[in-house]
Formats: sequence, C-alpha cells, structure tokens
Amino acid sequence: MRTGNSSAFICQEGKMKDNEELALIGEISNANGISGFEDDVLEVVRKHSSGLGQISEDCMRNLYIARKKNTGDKPVVQLDAHTDEVGFMVKAIRPDGMLEFITIGGWVATNIPAHLVRVRNSEGVYIQGVVASKPPHFMSEAERKAHLDVTSLVIDVGATSKDEVVNDFKIEVASPVVPDVDFIYDEKHRIMRGKAFDNRLGCASIIETLRALENDDLDVDIIGAFASQEEVGTRGATVTVERVKPDLAICFEGCPADDTVVPDYQVQTALKKGPMLRHIDARMITNPRFQRYALSLAKELGIPVQAAVRSAGATDGAPIHMGHLGVPVIVIGIPVRYAHTHYGYSSIDDYRNGIKLATEILKRIDFDRIKSF
Repeated sequence: MRTGNSSAFICQEGKMKDNEELALIGEISNANGISGFEDDVLEVVRKHSSGLGQISEDCMRNLYIARKKNTGDKPVVQLDAHTDEVGFMVKAIRPDGMLEFITIGGWVATNIPAHLVRVRNSEGVYIQGVVASKPPHFMSEAERKAHLDVTSLVIDVGATSKDEVVNDFKIEVASPVVPDVDFIYDEKHRIMRGKAFDNRLGCASIIETLRALENDDLDVDIIGAFASQEEVGTRGATVTVERVKPDLAICFEGCPADDTVVPDYQVQTALKKGPMLRHIDARMITNPRFQRYALSLAKELGIPVQAAVRSAGATDGAPIHMGHLGVPVIVIGIPVRYAHTHYGYSSIDDYRNGIKLATEILKRIDFDRIKSF
C-alpha cells in the first residue's frame, strides 16, 4: 500500500512509521525509471540531497553531488550507484488494444506474466496494466508445454482497440514500462519489500553516506555519482568516471541474494548477514589491496560483511576500474532477494551496515593509503 508522498509507510503489523531514512528509501524505490528514463528518480535524489553539496547533471541524466566541504586539492573518491531499474518498453500496439513489449535489462520470462505494471503515456501519466498471456482454456496441449517466450506476452491496460490506446490512454510506441509495486517496511522483522532495490538502495546509500559525513573534515574530496543505464551495459558509469576522474571509488549495489537458491556452504550473499563485497565478477577483478583493507576494517570495527566470488554479473565497477587510467574500486552490495523481478526483499540492517562501512573507510582514507592500493 502506498501512503501518498511516501513520508510514512504502513508496516505489516499495521503501525505507522514516519522515518526520514525509510521515506528516502521508499520514495526512491517507488520512483519510476527504466534505463534512459530515470528523470523521476533524479527528482527524488535532488529532493533528499538539498544542502549536501553542488548538484549537476550531464546529457545522459547522470547526476553528480560534489560534497560541500570539498577543497579541490585532495584525492577524489567517487561514490557510485545506478538510478535505472529493469522494466519494459512498448514495441507495438495491436488492433485489439494489447501492447507488445520488449524487456529492458535482464529478465527471466517466467517471472513476467500476471503482474501489474505502470505504462507512461505521452502526458507523463503512468497507466496501470497487467502482463497477460493466452488463457489456458484456449491453449493447445503443445502450447501448454512450450517454453514461455516474452513475445507471447502482452500488456493489457483495459483498452479494446488501438484507437482507444492511442487517443484515450495516450500510450505510444516506445512508452517506458515499470513494475507496479509499492514499498513496504516490516518493522517487526526489519525487512523491506519493494521494487528496484537494484539499485535504488545504492542511490539512498550515497545520500546517507554524504549525510553521515556532512560535518567531517576529510583527507579526500567526495563526489556522489548517480549513473544512468547500468542495466543495459553500465553505460552511465562509462561517462561518470571520466567526468569525476576519481583516485578511488566505492560502488554501492543491490546484489542478488543467494541464500534461497544454493546449498548452505555456498551462500555468500544472505539477508541479515551484512553487505557483500565481491572479489570478482564477470567484468572486474576487485583491487585486492583495497578489498583486503575494507574487509579488515570491517572486522576490526565489528561490521558484519560477506565476501563473495562471482563468475557472472557485473556492476558499474567494471567501467570505473578501467577508467581514468585505472581506479581502485570496491563494491559494497546490499543483498536483494529476487533481484530483476517485480519484488525484492532486503534487510534494513544490511543497508545500514553498508553505509557504515563506507563512512568509516572515508574517514580514514588519505593520499598515502590510496597510493598503497
């Protein structure tokens, strides 16, 4: 259930929780923004970043916050998170009013049907629809047994003709589509549920990190970079790294949790076990010295973390660590169950511990430490 402007949220126990931190997470999770259409997300970021520093954007809708206490003569640390979410785009409008669509970002076809979505029309209004498939009553035996393909699915907004879709609903070809899900916080179990935790939790983490350090004198300058279009090939971060030109970077990410899908001995990204720091993925070998420093500091301070080895997947760390003649990067990932589906579960404590680790690193980092990486 949405609570209007998201300043408060209905908990599963029926209690109201008016909390600035959850308001930020809830608003940024609820914001609509597939790759290339992140405008609503940036509005939320701007709203909650007032007073934290100088805000600017580029033509890709990457947003930057230069910390207000930056001096311009210190090493630069880039805090990264991507603003886009996986979703869909209208490909064609059928004569019967059904919308054919393509996927934006990585989806498994069986996770798509029978869910609500929001379709943005030409006036910027989001129209609710449902992802529909052929009813079993009209399927042949072969169709029932066939592998599900996205091309067999449509979005139904309740229209009965193409003319109604175009002239009444004002929906066009190339209209962006997002999952229709509202953020909920279960206070008793300290669990969040919502859409786009990959990577709106990372976006919120940048803002909270800047807030936590607002009055600190540091040995580094910090720029928060909110990158667009990560889900279609880490495109935004390819630009942000060259604009920021960092000496060091921390990527916040919403990482797929594995605690429900692998044997216990293989679990490396479980809920309520702390943020995950990956040593490797498909496109980056994490700087081992920076990684070791972060893991050691977490142990010293009693911050729970999980270390992971991943053979697949990638983050904005990929273009950042290869940009600007090479940048030491770590990824602080908040575990998200069922990433790249309509609904995600995450722990508020994992989220907070990720911010705490980043904050403690930034309080201690300086030119000599960066040089040692």
